[in-house]
Amino acid sequence: MNRHKLINAFQTVLLIGGMSLLLSITAELLLGGNILPWVFWMTVFSLVITIRISPGLILRMYHARPLDPSEASELYRVVQELAKRAELPAVPRLFLVHTPIMNAFTVGSRYNASIAVTDGLLRNLTLRELTGVLAHEVGHLRNNDIQVMAVADAVGRLTASLSMAGQILILVNLPIVMSGQAGISWTAILLLIFAPTISSLMQLAVSRVREFDADLEAARLTGDPAGLASALEKMERYEQSLLKQLFLPGMNNPSPSILRTHPPTEERIRRLMEIEKEGPHSQKPMDAPDRQADFQALPRAEKPPRNRLLGMGYWY
Repeated sequence: MNRHKLINAFQTVLLIGGMSLLLSITAELLLGGNILPWVFWMTVFSLVITIRISPGLILRMYHARPLDPSEASELYRVVQELAKRAELPAVPRLFLVHTPIMNAFTVGSRYNASIAVTDGLLRNLTLRELTGVLAHEVGHLRNNDIQVMAVADAVGRLTASLSMAGQILILVNLPIVMSGQAGISWTAILLLIFAPTISSLMQLAVSRVREFDADLEAARLTGDPAGLASALEKMERYEQSLLKQLFLPGMNNPSPSILRTHPPTEERIRRLMEIEKEGPHSQKPMDAPDRQADFQALPRAEKPPRNRLLGMGYWY
């Protein structure tokens, strides 16, 4: 497990470094070397703005509501134990998104985190599998992945902005270039055009690496890698079934792996089962029976999902 974490950390540093280098080159091509200190401070400013976006705003975007302990007492017990094992300074709050989609996500920081789970996730996974999913989200918090992705997002946005500014300048000066009064570097033009795409691909790669690391952290926290692997298998089956309903029968994965924010589920399960075989685990397995939890007090979500605008995915 330690070897995998070291590899993931090295890949993250390498990818963030590559994105930063691409941003620096784009800035130098556009405005010269003297602009680099300004780019640094622009990145810091963008990062602060990204981190400061209210988690409550994101939760409201998905119509998430606080999950009362009386509605999910077993789930709260699991989260409290996971937060203790992860040595988080505060126990994450639980929110419910009323949709049959099976998903979970985390907002906030280690000091003020919220974990949102969907009705579909609670209804279809056993308590053992839910523990694995929640441990994955707590793993993101322990690894500061939200902040890491905020850095990648800030660098990517600045790269895209500088690229757009550069392309506008090229179009404005195109008559001068075509008249032969000024030279032009086609290498620089191509770099300006493709810099946002390259940066986005690296950002997606960072996301996939952090997902692998959160899986490893979940295995360590629960002492039960197979629990998360079982949850991932169920969620993958549901996703494939949904895609067949939305698109064409037999169309299992319409997105190439390089364009996905998450690694292939098969690879995630394979790595988790490798850890399961390695044993014994550093943590005592959590007391999470492999049975359905009691969520009878929750109203069931029946409506099918619909696609939100602006790429927000299939949610209510």
